[in-house]
Amino acid sequence: MPDGADEESLARHAGEGTAAASQARSALERILCGPSGPGTASLRPGGREAPPVAEASGPPAQGEPIPGLYHHPVPEPDAARVGEVSRRIKRWAVDEVQAYPPEWEEEFDGFSVGRYMVACHPDAPTIEHLMVATRLMVAENAVDDCYCEDHGGSPVGLGSRLLLAHTALDPLHTTGEYESGWVESLQSDAPRRAYRSAMEYFRQKASPSQADRYLHDMSRLHLGYLAEAAWAQTEHVPEVWEYLAMRQFNNFRPCPTITDTVGGYELPADLHAKPAMQRVIALAGNATTLVNDLYSYTKELKSPGTHLNLPVVIAEREGLSERDAYLKAVEVHNDLMHAFEAEAATLAAACPVPSVLRFLRGVAVWVDGNHYWHQTNTYRYSLPDFW
Repeated sequence: MPDGADEESLARHAGEGTAAASQARSALERILCGPSGPGTASLRPGGREAPPVAEASGPPAQGEPIPGLYHHPVPEPDAARVGEVSRRIKRWAVDEVQAYPPEWEEEFDGFSVGRYMVACHPDAPTIEHLMVATRLMVAENAVDDCYCEDHGGSPVGLGSRLLLAHTALDPLHTTGEYESGWVESLQSDAPRRAYRSAMEYFRQKASPSQADRYLHDMSRLHLGYLAEAAWAQTEHVPEVWEYLAMRQFNNFRPCPTITDTVGGYELPADLHAKPAMQRVIALAGNATTLVNDLYSYTKELKSPGTHLNLPVVIAEREGLSERDAYLKAVEVHNDLMHAFEAEAATLAAACPVPSVLRFLRGVAVWVDGNHYWHQTNTYRYSLPDFW
């Protein structure tokens, strides 16, 4: 058990109630049981048996999972919530922030962001809590598309664009003489309009600590964008470990890190900052980002130039065929997933505070929902013919 300052922290937060703790422990059961399936019994803390996966409700999901990819199936997201979030997010994107022109409408609809966020946040108490995550997701993708990739993005000058966009999240504090120019700049392009609006809505639901946490993770994300852009400018193919380091920053971390805000509660700052919690969050972000590498592999191969992803880097640096590199990337993902679940189980046992248990469960659900969306989004993704 923790000692010293951690004991004081636990004492402060233990008053959240034994009934809540019991509920949270039950909700966290899948994390505590660890990996399941053939050959994974030794990885389950305490030899617990994995609980059965809940039967999916609604129409069956389309799309096949990547063979051999370690994941947990999830129930179909609530159709009514998906429909309402999809309606509201499109209205926000079109009417409030003009995030995309009419010719991008098919791509926006194909992204299926409503289904994505409902699958990742099934414990959100209201539609507006879901909208907090959905706006941020759309805003982040506007930055990625318009500054980095599909729609006019370029590595040239990316640092300046990201810095100015970041001030839409983390406001500039300057003199009156120069503030007006900055305020005017926030309306100058779709990414900044989307960032500013999404962040304003987020702050309405988030505590100051949760908002500051999110800003920190967005700084990480932007740093990862810059590393990838630098490699693109010099046509550098990184070592595999270098690529994985970049992907720890250019990844999904800002999304699961707000799981408590979307769930309508707060993981206190001192518990969020625990090194063990930071490791769990990092492993979750890394694993979910490699899911994106693997499902978007064929899509990226069709893009002009060399698009770095883990299979491409492994093939180049380790001299493997495309197929063998892809299959090795699946193994890397699986190792990260097993590490995530084992570390989460250890932390849950060492620090059984209700908010910690609920947050760990929320991150695990986000991991599963992220895989579900990639697997089922056949508009965007298709699998390579490697099996």
